[in-house]
Amino acid sequence: MLNIIVGKYTETNNFGRLLGMDFKVVEPGIIEYRMKIEEKHLATPRAAHGGAIAALMDALLGLAALSVVAADGKAVSTVEFKINYFSPIYFNDELLGTAQVEKKGSRIIFTAGKIMAVNRNSEVVATGTGTFNAYPVEKAGYSQS
Repeated sequence: MLNIIVGKYTETNNFGRLLGMDFKVVEPGIIEYRMKIEEKHLATPRAAHGGAIAALMDALLGLAALSVVAADGKAVSTVEFKINYFSPIYFNDELLGTAQVEKKGSRIIFTAGKIMAVNRNSEVVATGTGTFNAYPVEKAGYSQS
């Protein structure tokens, strides 16, 4: 079930494709996401827009939550998330985000993550936490088959 629901997420996540995000489920509850900062991500001639980084963090935290409930036939939606930016993120930075589930309840999942600039000695450039609501996958427009 995990592969089916995550596969459908991949097929329909147009926003992730637009931003050039690529992910890997390390194991249920642990996720890696990669994104290279391109011209389309920039807010200034040198630095990425914080919204592009926030989108990466939301995807990272949300997929960690999704990966632990997909086997139960559930999808997730963001209730809230917080991001801390530690340093500017520049054109051509290679970002690696990692996230894990901190606590899974029957409906609410808490996650934490960080984003590193791997081309800058894996400097941590942002951290975040998120709360996600799990609900039947059919409400997201996916079927379980």
